[in-house]
Amino acid sequence: MPDMNGCRPRFWETLGLDELSHAEWEALCDGCGKCCLLKLEDEETGEVQYTDVACRLFDAETCRCGQYALRRMLVPGCVQLTPENIAENKAWMPASCAYRLLAEGRPLPRWHPLIARDRSAVHRAGESVRGRTVPEWDVDEEELEDHLIDGVL
Repeated sequence: MPDMNGCRPRFWETLGLDELSHAEWEALCDGCGKCCLLKLEDEETGEVQYTDVACRLFDAETCRCGQYALRRMLVPGCVQLTPENIAENKAWMPASCAYRLLAEGRPLPRWHPLIARDRSAVHRAGESVRGRTVPEWDVDEEELEDHLIDGVL
């Protein structure tokens, strides 16, 4: 279950993303780990493709960042999502991402931890990348195209 300290009841249904407290913003993350997968962008079309290669800070067991507080310092390309930058980062966000769903005016899925009231619901629903990633340090950058995945997101 997400940490609900400091969260208002059913805040995701009643407030805009720009009205959320820090605790509410963090509680929106479902823990799927999809945003931590390395992505490749086609320079001509702008299409973003996911790989099964996880960021070097990704904890494959928990599907969370192993150094969340330091992530932007340790991984300069790591994006800190905010209500202000969701639109510009939408291409790399998974379709199931709560931040994206709410920004698009859509509801959270029933497996989302805030709905299911169970942090592991995302894994049971097959919506996380748990058990489906390769650590970044095991893949040369030139081999990333060999790790493209379809249908996971």
